[in-house]
Amino acid sequence: MAEFTLPKNSRVQKGKHFPVSGAKQPRTFRIYRYDPDVNENPRVDSYEVDMASCGPMILDALIKIKSEIDPTLTFRRSCREGICGSCAMNIDGTNTLACTKACSDVKGDVKIYPLPHMPVIKDLVPDLTHFYAQYASIKPWLESTTLAPTDRERLQSKEDRAKLDGLYECILCACCSTSCPSYWWNGDRYLGPAILLQAYRWIVDSRDESTGDRLDNLEDPFRLYRCHTIMNCAKTCPKGLNPAKAIAEIKKLMLQRAA
Repeated sequence: MAEFTLPKNSRVQKGKHFPVSGAKQPRTFRIYRYDPDVNENPRVDSYEVDMASCGPMILDALIKIKSEIDPTLTFRRSCREGICGSCAMNIDGTNTLACTKACSDVKGDVKIYPLPHMPVIKDLVPDLTHFYAQYASIKPWLESTTLAPTDRERLQSKEDRAKLDGLYECILCACCSTSCPSYWWNGDRYLGPAILLQAYRWIVDSRDESTGDRLDNLEDPFRLYRCHTIMNCAKTCPKGLNPAKAIAEIKKLMLQRAA
């Protein structure tokens, strides 16, 4: 029987405890901590927060912890409205947005980790360099050889515009891709659900004239076909989108042009 041993510096250690006194509604948050500038293993620190003086969302609690308890805690956040995708992280075992996840939705201690299977820059901040490079590889912009009208925009019918529903809402938070086992195993070559959904958004746009080139770019055993329809992507998407359906639609287009 094979045995696998994790590197010493990958073992998560028990971290510090930050108690709170006189709290009316105490709640414990267990948060992953990692600092690459310090030669120490990752750890999980526990923070007690008085929810009576805290906003209702996970991000509210993180901001309170950073502002009032531990200023060294590092995480990304921007809009606080579920639009930018900056505060994507793993909360209570599910990838989601901290700004739209209510503390009341979690039972017991709140466990917060960075998005899984991504290099960690610090604490809850994953390195998305490769993810954005994959996004750039699908050319996420309108490509057309036809000159644009001089007196108006490029128009679409209502029916063609409706084809973009369920696609344009993607905020590239990476929750879906980092919940996909196929992306965990083949992330160096498989584009993953988020990028493929974005690719389909441009493929199906009636104003784009590079459909053939876009499909050629995806015609690869790994870039597209590593999807095994596990459906983790649709389950975890904080915007309620279905990347697996978009991937299936790309595969259908591949078959249609090969027929």
